[in-house]
Amino acid sequence: MEFKVIKKDTNTNARRGVLKLHHGTIQTPVFMPVATRGAIRGLPTDDLYKMNYEIILANTYHLYIRPGIEVLEHAGGLHKFMNFDRPILTDSGGFQVFSLSDLCKVKEHGVEFRSHLDGSRHLFTPEKVLDIERVIGSDIMMILDQCIEYPAEKKDVIDAMERTIRWADEAKTHYDRTFDKEKQAAFAIIQGGTFTDLRKECTSRLIDMDFPGYAIGGLSVGEPKELYNEISEFTAELMPEDKPRYMMGVGSPLEILNSISHGIDMFDCVMPTRIARNGTLFTSQGRINIRNKNFEKDLSPLDPECDCYVCKNYTKAYLKHIFKMGEISALVYNTHHNLYFMRKFILEIQNSLENGSFEQIKKKYETIY
Repeated sequence: MEFKVIKKDTNTNARRGVLKLHHGTIQTPVFMPVATRGAIRGLPTDDLYKMNYEIILANTYHLYIRPGIEVLEHAGGLHKFMNFDRPILTDSGGFQVFSLSDLCKVKEHGVEFRSHLDGSRHLFTPEKVLDIERVIGSDIMMILDQCIEYPAEKKDVIDAMERTIRWADEAKTHYDRTFDKEKQAAFAIIQGGTFTDLRKECTSRLIDMDFPGYAIGGLSVGEPKELYNEISEFTAELMPEDKPRYMMGVGSPLEILNSISHGIDMFDCVMPTRIARNGTLFTSQGRINIRNKNFEKDLSPLDPECDCYVCKNYTKAYLKHIFKMGEISALVYNTHHNLYFMRKFILEIQNSLENGSFEQIKKKYETIY
């Protein structure tokens, strides 16, 4: 893996970069669509190529549970299994273990849990998670961490942070000894809740381990927006200047813009696809809900400034109709549009960083959204 910052904004901490991975080169800032189980819900893989998405995210927990590591190993990894030849980042699955499992016991050596599908018992350790991601073949592997809910007592946040750091040390040792670093990079995840002293300590100790990249975890879990912005900005300023910075679970335009202004390079979130399936769509005029009765006879495009397949071929009235009738095509079209919007949005930000107009773009979307 190679990462290089090629341009910095003069008025904020925003930056343009190039990230070279085994399966391709990524321009940053970058938004990663979420293919949790190896597929974007409601979107053919070919559409990712047409939109020129350079990287997607999949989830280690879900792929481990189904189709299972044996199937993925037999297929030659996730890239071949889903017929996608560009970079893939895999989350460690830790968040899903804590949130989905019927039985989850955090031990010093890892996490014992039951499958949310059949109740079977499993164990995730820092080493095992990386071994699963090795089989998946992901270009970027997130290591096992302990995400803690908000609000939480400081002593509980300290325990989770200390466990995250111990697991990171074990994961890094395993990664250094047994992985091909040219093919797969391992990123550490900074925890510490909403306590600045813990965020600072966690970041410092993880930096000492010299991971290829770092992510901010444990935010967007219910804390107020103001506190989220404060902690993300504080943590971003502590992260290494010469390595990729990844904000986990962020997908709204304004949150992405704020994080980019703090110096973050990478983002992922299910939100653009999830809200699409509920009828909510991003447009150049702001969010709209296609279920709105006002669209019943509206023969205008969904977004007159968008040149995606949906906006060029269908009216709001038609999109409302098929959504109301429960047609599967409605979910496909909505998902296509929202991901097309996100890709165009990110390209606009990249261009603004190159020509010095980032603050104008940020103000533009703050007005719209």
